[in-house]
Formats: sequence, C-alpha cells, structure tokens
Amino acid sequence: MVLDTGASVPAVSATNQNGDRITVDFVAPTVLFFYPRDGTPGCTTEASQFQAELETYREAGIEVYGVSTDDADAHREFADSEGLEFDLLADPDERIADAFGVPVSDGAAERTTFVCAKRQVCGLYEGVHPDGHARNVLKDILDVGLASLE
Repeated sequence: MVLDTGASVPAVSATNQNGDRITVDFVAPTVLFFYPRDGTPGCTTEASQFQAELETYREAGIEVYGVSTDDADAHREFADSEGLEFDLLADPDERIADAFGVPVSDGAAERTTFVCAKRQVCGLYEGVHPDGHARNVLKDILDVGLASLE
C-alpha cells in the first residue's frame, strides 16, 4: 500500500548517477518522484520538466530526487543525455519502492510522486501524467506554504 499523506517516511540511502551514496532524510521539503524507465518518452518529459523548474525548486529550499529501478549506469546515461542536475537514485532491488509502497510491474515502478517534509508525507500524486507535473507539484507546494520563494 502506498504511503499516504501524514505517514512517516523512512530515510533513503541509494547510489546516484555519479556512483555517490546519497542519503535523503526528508527533513527539508523534498520531492521524490518514481518513474518507470530511464530514457523513455514519458520519463524524459517528466525528468526534463523537473530540470527546467529546478532553479525555482532550489530557490524555495525544496530538494528533488528521481527514483527508478534502473541502475546507476543507466541513470548516468540518462542524466548526461538530458542535462539533469538533480540526483537520480538507483533502486534495482526495489527497496525504496517497497518502503514507499510504490507498485512495481515487470521491473518498472509506477509513476508516483511524494512531497515530504519533517519526515512525513505531505502530498501524494499517483497515476501521474508527466507533462506539466513538475510545475504543478511546485505550485502545490508553494500554495500550501510548505516552502516559499520569499
């Protein structure tokens, strides 16, 4: 079952596209978006749009992480080809997906986004349509006052 709003989130530690071990503690406002596969059209749209909004996310103090079941090498190729400057976390053993209750089918995680802060889920998006998602999530975070651009 997918972690719902108000649920506590576990700390996440995984390898990113550069081979670095990244630990996410979810204290600061954080977007964790699960996507099925590196380099596929929908995933490219979603990741590229998070990249396009990344400066604004960072100005508001919001961390952004992408997660798929692809390995770090696939993430590196994807990040390099799309110019992605945020961490893509490798989850080939599906541990992160399992911890968040994200369904995995045929080795691919369902497109699901979590907004977390203070170690709790503050927002949940299931069945995500990639186009426009990054901007909508940012707008929602700012609208509810979880972060601000002031």
